[in-house]
Amino acid sequence: MNLTIARYVIRTRIRTRTGLLAAAGALVIVLAGCAAGGGKEKGGNTLYDFGSSDNPVTATRTAQTVPAIVVTDVTGNPAFDNERMFYRLNYADPLQARSYANSRWSSTPLQLLTQRFKSRVAQAGVKVLSTSDASNGVPLLRIDLDDFTHTFDSATTSYGQLVLRASLFHGHSLVDQRTFSRRIEAGSVDAGGGARALAQAADAVAADMIGWLATQNLRKQ
Repeated sequence: MNLTIARYVIRTRIRTRTGLLAAAGALVIVLAGCAAGGGKEKGGNTLYDFGSSDNPVTATRTAQTVPAIVVTDVTGNPAFDNERMFYRLNYADPLQARSYANSRWSSTPLQLLTQRFKSRVAQAGVKVLSTSDASNGVPLLRIDLDDFTHTFDSATTSYGQLVLRASLFHGHSLVDQRTFSRRIEAGSVDAGGGARALAQAADAVAADMIGWLATQNLRKQ
């Protein structure tokens, strides 16, 4: 093989290898932007929510200790005040929050969590009041969202993570404050798997908060 032919062969192999690497990178990007079934299509996006809230709530003594409560709208990072679905690749760059290209929540995570928590607290037998309907003697539950993300530890393992801070007030005084965190393994490494895991995390945190409220004897305050 002369020098000219050798150079041609080397250049050809480099181009082929580069093309394969580029194709592999493109495949990863496409997979990250795709969503599994289980949502509703709208405007080219697959929409997800938390599903039905008809599942029974485990009986607690919450209604005996907290007969009525104001549950304010969930607040948090402005990133969660839109319909984007966020995911994070811990194995690549844990400091970068990405969003799925073709998958969205049906409404903002803050709105979805607000409705879910109010529904679950009411199902536990507690009367849920709005801020405009409540009297001064009714305790108030304020919820601040810290994290609501589909997180990947590797290309084949992921989980939905929900972290929030709940503050219970009564008579303008802080009664108690607690951070709740749930990490639910995703059944698939796509937007659909993340949505289902985060929905389960929301219900799990709701159950944790209801149990916490049951330890607060607010009738005597």
